[in-house]
Formats: sequence, structure tokens, C-alpha cells
Amino acid sequence: MKFKIILVFVLTLSLTSCQLGRFIFYNFADINDHKKFPYRTILNDSIKFNFPVASIGKFPKMLTGGNNKEISFDAYLEDNNTVAFLIIKNDTLQYERYFSGFDAERIVPSFSMAKSVTSLLIGIAIDEHLIQSVNEPITNYIPELKEKGFEKVTILHLLQMTSGIKFNESYVNPFGDAASFYYGTDLRKLIRKMRLEVEPGTRFDYVSGNTQLLGLVLERALKTKTISAYLEEKLWQPLGMEFGASWSIDKKKNGLEKTFCCLNARARDFAKIGRLCLNQGNWNGKQIVSKDWIAQSTKVETMAGSVAYYQYQWWLPSETGDFMAEGILGQFVYVNPAKKLIIVRLGKNEGKANWWNVFTGLAEAY
Repeated sequence: MKFKIILVFVLTLSLTSCQLGRFIFYNFADINDHKKFPYRTILNDSIKFNFPVASIGKFPKMLTGGNNKEISFDAYLEDNNTVAFLIIKNDTLQYERYFSGFDAERIVPSFSMAKSVTSLLIGIAIDEHLIQSVNEPITNYIPELKEKGFEKVTILHLLQMTSGIKFNESYVNPFGDAASFYYGTDLRKLIRKMRLEVEPGTRFDYVSGNTQLLGLVLERALKTKTISAYLEEKLWQPLGMEFGASWSIDKKKNGLEKTFCCLNARARDFAKIGRLCLNQGNWNGKQIVSKDWIAQSTKVETMAGSVAYYQYQWWLPSETGDFMAEGILGQFVYVNPAKKLIIVRLGKNEGKANWWNVFTGLAEAY
């Protein structure tokens, strides 16, 4: 019996230390993935910002669910596997509910919402002249890709998902690109193997490889500082986050942040990312990221292969000026500046809801 226990322990360690092992052991992404990978800690400041809470919150009491039957808003959210839902209007918390045993202190992985945060960090690095311009070729920071033709790829191409890289955005195949980046233990090595499929600036293709390349550009620009430390210094502490956070990395020693995913935080703090962008990069009088960066990130643009519904790692669900960060399993930070509205939805999965329609519908109602 003792031998069997030791054998299981050894096999578990070996499985979780390599890409295939991680894939087999953990299978598919779920809401507890922040516990599965090594990470760097992001500390909050002692001074915290808290949204004022409305004495009588304004929010829908009923929604139309399946079979056109009315269902309470709470029940609709719970039935669609929501674990946290916040509505903030005019800088005041109108609605805050948690489901399935979750509460305000429960960590939820961002998944691809981290792409939008990575974009903010790139914008800050440009403001600080650590990166010169979005028009720089990425080989200024990743010279090992020159021999692969990546000198044609600019930071702008990565931001707009028009780089032309060959990347299979599938988590089902354990040796596919997305699964390799998610479960792999050496992102820098995987990046060195990347190839171009089409001419940069000719086609939009939403793939996580673009954002991980942005992560390596940012790491190289920061030189001795980690991406997590930069996030802590430039966003997490200045925004008065209520809680600390973490960012999953590929390996414990000299790891690289998985910038295409895996920022782990709480609902209220994700909402503060939305508040920063709603206020055009300004936080209580201090310009955290330039107003121009937020404007470029959220305008409708279709030049050079880009599409109207995606800019600078943000989704644009309509042409009314709203935008959102989105992650697999239905993680969202929705921002509507015209309505001064922020919505955060976190979930175990998307359920059967069309959340884009839910958010735009709520915005119209407000």
C-alpha cells in the first residue's frame, strides 16, 4: 500500500511538470485554474478604493428566459452558471450578487480578459518610452524571430490580431498551439518555433499567440522587472485594488507570465480596470495610461486587416462606443462610457446566455 501511494505521488508530480502531463491531469480549463499553475503574486496597496453602494440599486428585476417566460434576474444569472455579477452606474454599485458558494473574496481566473490588461500595460510602457511606438517591429525586442520573417510584424499587428502568425486556437488537442501555450512549461521556447502563415496586416485572426508575443515584448522592454511587478506598480496599487492578485506563469524558475490569459483576481477589482478605461485612463485625477491609448483601443477601425469589433485586445460589441474584455467560460468586463456603466460577469461557463446581448440590452435600459 505504501509503495502504491508513493508511486501515485511520483506519477502526479511527473504529470503536472510537463505539457502533456498537465493537459491529461487537468483536462480542460475551469474556474479553479489559478490553483493549477505556478504564479507571481501582485500586492495591493494599503489605500483601497471602494465603489459607493446605492441604497436602492437600479437593476432589472425580471428578464425573459427560455420559452419567452419571465424569470427573476437573480435566477437568470444563476441558471446560466454565473458566480459573480456587478453593475456599476455613475460610479455607484447598483447590483452585486454571488452564486454557487462564491463571494466578494473569491478569486476567479481572468482567462482572456488578461489580454486587455496586457494592452493597458503596453500603452503605459509606450507612455514611459520603454517601448517607442506601436509601429515598431517586434524583432526590436525579439531578435531571434528575425530569421523567420517577423521583422514585418509590428506591435500594432499583435494588438489588432493581424500579425499573420500560424496558430491553432484549440485547447482540445494537447499538442495544439493554444493548449501548448496554456499547459506548456517554456513559453519562450514555443515562441521561437512560431511561423508566419499570411502577410502581416492582411487578415484578422483571434489567436492567443499574438498576446503572448506582446508579453515577451513587454518583458524585454522592462528588462529586469517582471510583468507582474509592472502591473503591481502601474495598475494594481494606484487603482486601490481591494485585494492582491496573481498572474500564472509557465514555470517556477524564470517563468514568463501567460499574458494571453491567467490574471487571477476578484470581481470588484476587475471592475476597477473597467472604471479606469471608462474614465479615459484617468484615475481620480491621475493619468495612469494616456487618453489617446484608450481612444485608440476602443475606436471602430477596419484598416490594414483589422475588424470593427476588435481593437487593441478589446472587443467592441456595438458601434456606440462600448467595449469589453472577454475570457473563456464567460468572464467579462463590459464598459459603456456614454451610459457611465460598468458590468462584470464571472462564471463557471457561459451557460446558454448571449452575454453580448445581455450587456447591450442592460445598457439600453439604463
